[in-house]
Parts: sequence; C-alpha cells; structure tokens
Amino acid sequence: MTKRSNRVAIAILGAAAFTLAGCREEQVDSAAYPDLQSCTDEATRGGMFTVQDCEAAIAEAETLHVESAPRYDSLQVCEEQHGEGACGTEASAQQGGSGGIFMPLLAGYLIGNMLGGRTGMAASQPLYKTKDGKFTNAARSSTFSSNRGAAKLNTAQFTRPAATAGKTPMSRATATSRGGFGRTGSGRTGFGG
Repeated sequence: MTKRSNRVAIAILGAAAFTLAGCREEQVDSAAYPDLQSCTDEATRGGMFTVQDCEAAIAEAETLHVESAPRYDSLQVCEEQHGEGACGTEASAQQGGSGGIFMPLLAGYLIGNMLGGRTGMAASQPLYKTKDGKFTNAARSSTFSSNRGAAKLNTAQFTRPAATAGKTPMSRATATSRGGFGRTGSGRTGFGG
C-alpha cells in the first residue's frame, strides 16, 4: 500500500508542476521607442528589429491608436489623465473623427519580438503618457517609467486592446470612477531611462 501511495503522490506532484508551468506567461524580447526614427536607427546598428519590422510594427500601433485610444469628452479631462499638452482631438488623429472628443497623443511605441531572432514577427502597442510622467499601453496592462529601452515582457502585453472608436467618451466622473487612465495597470516599470 505504501508503494502505491508514493506513486500516486509523485503523479499528483508531477501533474501539478506541469499545470503550473503551463500557466506561466511566455516572455518575449521587447523594446520601447519614442518614434519611428529611434527604432530604425537602432535597426541599422543591428538591433533586435529590422527597419521593416519597425515600419510594420509602428504602423500597427498607429492603427491601434485610432481604434483603441482612450477617449474623453473634454480636453481638460484628457489632460487630467495624461498631462498638459499630451492630448489632441479625435479629428486630428483620424479622418471623420469628432472635434469634440479628445485623445492622448502617441508618446511612443512598444514592440515585441513574438518569434524571436532578428527577423521575428513583431507585435506592437501605442504608448501614452500618464499624468505622473510615466507611460502606459492602450490596454493599460502595464505602466513603464520610460518610452525608451528594452526588457522581457509577457506576450499578454501585446493583446489587442478593446476598441473605443464610436463609443461614448469618458467624462470626469467615468475617468475618476475607474481610477484614471493608467492606474489599473500592473504598475510594472520594465523600461528605465
């Protein structure tokens, strides 16, 4: 009976270890850039991405920005969340947008090397300033201390954020009730100066 108990215990322990390993998020090499030029400059010096990766990833982040950036009903509310001078109108971000809806300006790009290697597939996210001078992605899944640098990040950081285009913009009450934009993230500061 003891031998059977030991085998069952070992089998349970092995299954638990396998389950825990499966729950761990995959990490990918990632980098943040304030603009396209920074990414392509690094690419020409043999960085993690090629010039084509930079161009494609940044175009994807700009599309996500138009689709998923937080939207506010006034410039004042937007600047309360993102800082003075960090907002513009929806109309300036996209054709056909409303001039009465305000969005944060792009403050950088987060790019992840999803397949590894220099010619891997890149995924990206727009970065926005937070009112405390940090940076966050459109999904608000993380906050970073800088919009420049490299780190290993979970693939979940590159999950497509929910669309906000065409939805009711946030008012001061809405933004306050959810703790403000950028506050619900993990507080992670993966990129330092």
